[in-house]
Amino acid sequence: MLKSFRYILFPLSVVWGSVIWVRNKLYDKNILKSAFFNFPIICVGNLAVGGTGKTPMVEYLIRLLKDEYKVATLSRGYKRKTEGFAIADDASTALDIGDEPMQFHKKFPDVTVAVAEERLVSLPQLLHAKPETQVIILDDAFQHRQVRAGLNILLTDYKNLYTRDFILPAGDLRDVHNSSKRADIIIVTKCKSHLTIEEKNKIERELNPEEDQCLFFTKIEYSSPYHLFNKQEKFLDPEAHILLVCGIANPKPLQEVLNTYSSTYDMIRFGDHHIFNTDDLNEIKKQFSRIGQENKIILTTEKDGVRLAKFENELKDLPVYVIPIRHKFLFAEESKFEILIKEYIRFYKRDSPIQE
Repeated sequence: MLKSFRYILFPLSVVWGSVIWVRNKLYDKNILKSAFFNFPIICVGNLAVGGTGKTPMVEYLIRLLKDEYKVATLSRGYKRKTEGFAIADDASTALDIGDEPMQFHKKFPDVTVAVAEERLVSLPQLLHAKPETQVIILDDAFQHRQVRAGLNILLTDYKNLYTRDFILPAGDLRDVHNSSKRADIIIVTKCKSHLTIEEKNKIERELNPEEDQCLFFTKIEYSSPYHLFNKQEKFLDPEAHILLVCGIANPKPLQEVLNTYSSTYDMIRFGDHHIFNTDDLNEIKKQFSRIGQENKIILTTEKDGVRLAKFENELKDLPVYVIPIRHKFLFAEESKFEILIKEYIRFYKRDSPIQE
C-alpha cells in the first residue's frame, strides 16, 4: 500500500529532482559558490534521508584519529531545542545539542563536539573557539554545498542502494544519483556477514564508481550491552525476554540480531530522533510490567539512550541496557580505509585559510 502511494507521488519526485539537479549544476559551474577551508575536513553523509550508519561511521573516525590529532565534530543537531552555534560541555543535554552529538560527547569527552545549522558560518567559529583543532568531521553534510570538504565519505545501505531508490517523496533520496560522483569514498553499509566476492563485484558494477573513487563494504557489529546509567556490561541471555525500545530510521538490523540472541522479544517503536516524554515513559514501564517472566530487560540504542537519560530517577531501578554498534569492514580492507583517512590528513597542503 505504501509503495503504491509513493508511485502516485512520482511526478513530484521528478519536479523536486529537477530542482536539486539545477542547484548542483549551479555549484558545479561555480555560479553558486562553495567555500573551501584550507584545513582537513572530512564529511560523512549519504544521499538518502537516514538509516545508513552515519553516526557509527563518525565514531569510527573519532576512534581512528583521536589519539594522534585534536578532533572536532560538527553536526546540525537535529531536533534540538536551541539554535545557533554551540559546543557541548558538562551541562549539555540531548535537547540542547541533539541526540547524536550528545552521544559523541558522552562517549568521547575529550573530543570537541559542536552543533550549528550553518556550516559555513560555524566552521570559523569552531576554529576560533578551539584553535588547537587539527581535523574536523562534518556529520551529515554531503548536501550542504556551501562548504566543500576535503574528503567526502558517502554511505549507502546494502538493502537500499541509492541506485535503486527514487527522489523524495516517491523514494528516500534527498539528492540525485549523480551526486555520488562528488564522493571520494563510497561505503556500502549494513551488508550481510557472508557477502561473497561475486555479490561484491555485482554491486560495484551497479554503483559504477569513478576511477579515483574507493569503494568499501561494511557490516554492522553489535557489542555487549551496557546499563544506561551505571554502564555495567551485560551479556544477552538467550532465555531473557527483551523489550526493545527504539526511535531510529531502520531498526531491522537490530531486530535480526535479536532474533539470533533471544527466543522472544517485544518492540515499542518510535519515529527517528523521537524526543521521549512522560507518556512514552509510562507506556514503556506499562509494557515492561506486562511481561510475565522475571528474567527480562529493556534494550535500546545508544541514540535513544541519550534521550532517555533525562528520566534517570524514573528508570534507575529498571534493567535498561544500551546496545552499541560499530562498522566492521569486509574483505580485510579496514587497513586500506584507515590509511586513506590518515594520508589525507598527514599530507594535507595549506596554502591559505579559505578559498572559494
